[in-house]
Amino acid sequence: MSSDFDQRLNQILGRITADDFLKGRGLGNEIPFYAFDYPPEQELAVREQIVFLLAQIPKQRPELRIAHVNLFSLIIETLKARGFYDKALAKQRQQGDQALLKALAAPLDAGKLAAALVEQTEPASKDLVLVSGIGSAYPLLRTHNLLNNLHAVMGSTPLVLFYPGRYDGQSLRLFGILQDKPYYRAFRLVD
Repeated sequence: MSSDFDQRLNQILGRITADDFLKGRGLGNEIPFYAFDYPPEQELAVREQIVFLLAQIPKQRPELRIAHVNLFSLIIETLKARGFYDKALAKQRQQGDQALLKALAAPLDAGKLAAALVEQTEPASKDLVLVSGIGSAYPLLRTHNLLNNLHAVMGSTPLVLFYPGRYDGQSLRLFGILQDKPYYRAFRLVD
């Protein structure tokens, strides 16, 4: 791992447990969405960091109510709950990836997944929501679509997105190469 990347990882815990961060101070009236962007090849290190964060936050700030959701797991759970999971696997085997993506477009609509995320995390009763699994969820879900659908339902609860790619404050580039639509409503978690 690069020392710059290590330094960025080491800043996360202090940043997300700070009162100013949790209360949205300094944001004006902006939505408290943050992206921790990272090189995709560092995925395993980020997963380990999330496990570390989930263990350390209660030790440092036991009063904080935190939720974590893995988007890929959320997609699987959503498909299973609606009775589509086994059908989706069969469709992919029989007709391929493109047919599957077309068939899942409606069941995995970003608005429906945003509602499922809110139901699972209950942001109104949380101090912080962490979201991972973005790379695994692609191409079933586009990040900017999910975030746009979460604006109205997250309230003032900070959301931290662990994003395998680049976020420059104006656009998301999944895996550092796939251009998403411009998204201006999030802040970089750490530089």
